[in-house]
Amino acid sequence: MCTSILQIAKDGTHILARTMDWHALYVQPLFVPRGYAWESVYDNGRHVNRYAMIGGGGPHDHEIDVSDGVNEMGLSVQKLTFANGSHLVDQPTPGQVHLAPYEFSFYLLGHYASVADIEAHIDEIQLMSGKWAVNNIGDSELHFAVVDRTGRTVVIEPTHFPMKVRENPLGVVTNSKDFELQLKRLGQYVNYTDDFKAGTLPVNATRVSTGRFSGKPVPSGSFTPGGRFTRAAYYKERADLPADEEAGIISAWHLLNTVTVPRSSQYRPTYSVYRAATVCESLTYYFQPYDRLDVVQLKLTPDMLAWTEPKFYPVANHLTVTSLNQQAEQVGGDQTNQYTPV
Repeated sequence: MCTSILQIAKDGTHILARTMDWHALYVQPLFVPRGYAWESVYDNGRHVNRYAMIGGGGPHDHEIDVSDGVNEMGLSVQKLTFANGSHLVDQPTPGQVHLAPYEFSFYLLGHYASVADIEAHIDEIQLMSGKWAVNNIGDSELHFAVVDRTGRTVVIEPTHFPMKVRENPLGVVTNSKDFELQLKRLGQYVNYTDDFKAGTLPVNATRVSTGRFSGKPVPSGSFTPGGRFTRAAYYKERADLPADEEAGIISAWHLLNTVTVPRSSQYRPTYSVYRAATVCESLTYYFQPYDRLDVVQLKLTPDMLAWTEPKFYPVANHLTVTSLNQQAEQVGGDQTNQYTPV
């Protein structure tokens, strides 16, 4: 279970944030270079990435499992649970690219520069069940949130093949298999614009509602996929538009607060093991594991494009704080009078 929220800042910055709801934390920030060669767990097929990327994930057999990330071209991808929604391919078709479902986000980031680029090649790719897999690929049902620097925002779902790229100007994704039903339910809490209802909302529109909420109810606190979907979209519509990346990350984290699932082992097996965001323009990855209340940042810099090996960045998952006592000791003596009350 996960929640994805896209924000577009006033300066045009695209920030794709998410919670990752799972049983335990298996993800760390990482870098993958251009030209990285890997083998699919499904059939041992060899693939060579075109683009470098940063994101969150970890090593997995003869590949790297990436849950979310941004590549050097500014394409951002996330994978999210898609409970009871996937219809995977059993029999591989000759000439197609065959992947385990969880490999798809890594493949997209490694091979494509934009949503249009993906759309031009989506009919070449099949996401496979384990029926004829060379190795045990498990049973994963996933769908994928994608945005690029143009602002085109889509969801890719393996409901049939060839897969379709579905526009998602709302910019919110959870785990439901019935997007239209979720929009209908959200309509109880917001008033949609005429353009959104007609399907003519322009790319990079920052709102899908009129901004008039009088007489509308407030969403419940449920952590079901539908509850998180409604709450994320509702508060996104009501929040101030951020001015830039810094304001956007702050806003994203507060929006994620509304859908972050607390650890509650007595009642549910999963919780929000981490939160993350990618920025298409600055090629930046922000990451915060559950027990850590500050955020770490990784940028894909020009120098890194010359690197030839992947790199993983372990992040301590425990409370980190800034001690005002230690700050005072470091500068010497009692600093009490140097702070101005507000």
